[in-house]
Amino acid sequence: MSFVPKQIVEEGATGSDKNNLDRLPPSYMYSIIFKDIILEIDEDDEKSMNTLVKFCQKQNISETQINEFKREYHSKSAFWWYTKEIFLYGMLNRGLRSLDMEAMCKLGFFIRSLHLQLKQLHQEQSASFQTAFTVYRGQGLSQPDFQNLFDSKGGLLSFNNFLST
Repeated sequence: MSFVPKQIVEEGATGSDKNNLDRLPPSYMYSIIFKDIILEIDEDDEKSMNTLVKFCQKQNISETQINEFKREYHSKSAFWWYTKEIFLYGMLNRGLRSLDMEAMCKLGFFIRSLHLQLKQLHQEQSASFQTAFTVYRGQGLSQPDFQNLFDSKGGLLSFNNFLST
């Protein structure tokens, strides 16, 4: 897991205090730009599916899993596929953590669909709850990642994956 920043961006930074924003790691900026682009692309899901299938075959993913995904993708939600024990969860989060643009572009149609479904689910559920509630998610961290997280208390924290809590 990668945490941003190496330099701490203070909460509520304005004006000349925003100089820290100029020193954010390029990987953070690339991930924000990529997210904006991938969510706006309007592409043919069938063509995108075929491209992903070819990519998966080169990644030595089980032909059974690939065929199941291709055959049944539209009958289930992207959220369902993300939580199923199949190659998607690992491939997507590995691609997001390592900023593997090739993998993320191949998964673009799936990322868009998952994002839209999570956004819709959030809107539906947030209308039902009058007050915020806390959820917890465990995550193993290396000592350097833990120290980076500890040092950035009060600053910007960004995750390059979907938090599946």
